[in-house]
Amino acid sequence: MVKHAGASEGVSPDAALARLRALETLESGYEAWLELQVEHAASRLRFREERERLEQQGSFLLGAVRAAGLTPPSGAEPALVTPPAASGDFLRDAEDKLTQARDALARREAESEAKHAEAFAEIRATLKDRVQRYLSASRPSLTLLLRRVGTERAILHLERVSGDTPVLLCFLFAARIPSRYGFLLDDATEDVSLPPAPLYADAGVAADEVRPDAVGLESRVRGAGEVVPLKGFLPVFVPRPSGGEDFFRLLQRGVVLEVEVADGTAFRNVLSREESERFAGHLLRLKLEGRIGLDIEVG
Repeated sequence: MVKHAGASEGVSPDAALARLRALETLESGYEAWLELQVEHAASRLRFREERERLEQQGSFLLGAVRAAGLTPPSGAEPALVTPPAASGDFLRDAEDKLTQARDALARREAESEAKHAEAFAEIRATLKDRVQRYLSASRPSLTLLLRRVGTERAILHLERVSGDTPVLLCFLFAARIPSRYGFLLDDATEDVSLPPAPLYADAGVAADEVRPDAVGLESRVRGAGEVVPLKGFLPVFVPRPSGGEDFFRLLQRGVVLEVEVADGTAFRNVLSREESERFAGHLLRLKLEGRIGLDIEVG
């Protein structure tokens, strides 16, 4: 008897969307999104296991028929072997049932994928709408700390932000929502000999692509769709007087966010006077536009 794989175990798309609609917070939206991703992965696994079971059934059936002598042995002349008349009916009936089971499974899988795709699209759209509404209602507040290194260089820090603020800043700076709510303060690493990766294996990023160099990271952020899988940093694109933009990042370092600029394939935290002034000027421009609150402290 073929077991159907269509029933979900755990959070269904409808349940995730019901939770999303019932709670208006950003965090609850991200929780619903994560639960749906976990359920989607489990659903795909169940369908894959069911396909494998059907293939095993078909292989076993063919082997049993051959063992019973109901099909000509390999290399034998079909005219010299006459199986019982009922054997052909038995084999055709079994093959028809397996074909029907495979077709039914494929239909359920396609329906499941379509339903999940619709749910994911609604969750992303809802989160983006909430972020935009939050930004229009209140301004994220930043405190920029200047630490001079000699007369022509500086190190810039910002006081660490938490709660909804990292998500809001990600959208403000990069026009995209992050793939996870707690992305900025996540310092976990899969390899203790390496610093935390700057990307999650989400949103089209493979597990072996989570540690790009500065050039690759900028390309990934700029080329992302409406979701960017950042981890442990915020991207900031600062215009140059001559045109174009420089890629800065706010890297989470304990109680502060350290400002770094892309320099070739690496990042540099000691900024020139021109770079530090341009970065501070970019934040000041956002403040004057009413998009952020900003305090600047010179140490």
